[in-house]
Amino acid sequence: MSNKRHPETPQQLVVSEAVADLDLGAVRAFVAVTEDRYFSEAAARLGISQQAVSKRIAKLESDLGVRLFFRTRTGADLTADGRSFLHHARALVGLADQALDVLRGRRRALRVDVLDTRLGSVDLVRDFHQSVEGADVEVLTSNGLRSARDALARGSVDAAFARVSGTLEEDLRQAPAYLEPIHLMVGRDHPLAGLPEVAARRLAGATVWMPGNAPDSEWAEYYRLLGDAFDLDIDDTGPDFGWEYFMEEIATGHRIGFVGEACRMPWNPGVVRIPVVDPVPVYPCSLLSHRQNPHPVLALLVRFVERGFVPYDPGRQWLPDADRAAFAGGSPGRSLGRRRPDIGRR
Repeated sequence: MSNKRHPETPQQLVVSEAVADLDLGAVRAFVAVTEDRYFSEAAARLGISQQAVSKRIAKLESDLGVRLFFRTRTGADLTADGRSFLHHARALVGLADQALDVLRGRRRALRVDVLDTRLGSVDLVRDFHQSVEGADVEVLTSNGLRSARDALARGSVDAAFARVSGTLEEDLRQAPAYLEPIHLMVGRDHPLAGLPEVAARRLAGATVWMPGNAPDSEWAEYYRLLGDAFDLDIDDTGPDFGWEYFMEEIATGHRIGFVGEACRMPWNPGVVRIPVVDPVPVYPCSLLSHRQNPHPVLALLVRFVERGFVPYDPGRQWLPDADRAAFAGGSPGRSLGRRRPDIGRR
């Protein structure tokens, strides 16, 4: 009886118990040679030398204890053992590729919640995108802190700009982003319209219309505290039909309103914006993120925001008591892009 093994006769795979794992590179080389038939073409596909392909195949055959190919004038053909192994080899390579695709998918755009695309947080994110090469960013809007907490915990957003009201969960991180001066919006025929700025105390007793102050929102709380501090009546009656209608109503001269200095309001020739001073009320906005979020661009955004932040100046600005600790102290940050020292462009 002959001891010679015919290529078409499969033999039992003899894999040493000491071999815990197959070399994936060798398995991939096996699949490539199977599909291309020539070691040289498989090498070109894999981006390695033909010698490296030969070594990988030899190692795989040694690990499995069988011969996988025999050479012919038309290339490398599979032995019966090679054919038996091919289905499993393709499954291994496919599974590995799927795992790589999952990891590559995590290199998605950084999802940033800016609340509203008219606000200064958009300018800050845009400056970051233009300053940091390869920073892919997706801008989202929401209803502020109320949804940001859950969105950050779920990972549906990577970062969110918001004023922090109350105590944050321990797994959320807060980085002060900017302090934005408040402007008064009045009709062109209003008695204050000709002033270059208006002192906060001069507004005492006035009713300020803020239809966008959603109940239980962090910005509604801020303006309520602002009203309490300067004897203002904050009127949040709606409905809120949007910025354009807000501007039209202000232009009639029947109402006045507040808006952040960097907020991009629709142009209306009948409306005048006047900075509020002595002191300057500033709206505090923070960058929030989850401490366990591994997105590589998130750390860059946090550092970018921290470097540009300018702390609260109690001698010139006003903040609610609850916001002062988070926005005080530290050395002044530098101006980033077109950002001016104390506004962050909201």
